[in-house]
Amino acid sequence: MQTLALDIAATFVDDAAALATALGRALLRFAMAPINRIANACDVAGVLAERRATFRMWRANRARARQERRRFSLLGRLSPFRHLAHLT
Repeated sequence: MQTLALDIAATFVDDAAALATALGRALLRFAMAPINRIANACDVAGVLAERRATFRMWRANRARARQERRRFSLLGRLSPFRHLAHLT
């Protein structure tokens, strides 16, 4: 019973952290919108667009590699030891 309560508490803390992170990103995006508009207007050579495209490709490749690693993991989603994956 203690592991269930601990699991629920950990899930709540993880959800609260994700919510705080998302709200922080939304607030930062709102505050930076005027600066981004000015930067995009001044970007004559297209450097910012190229940098964004490179970052998107890098992030997609990283996510794909992470999914491939996770797919063959010994510590599956239904494993009682799934929270110990960071120790391996």
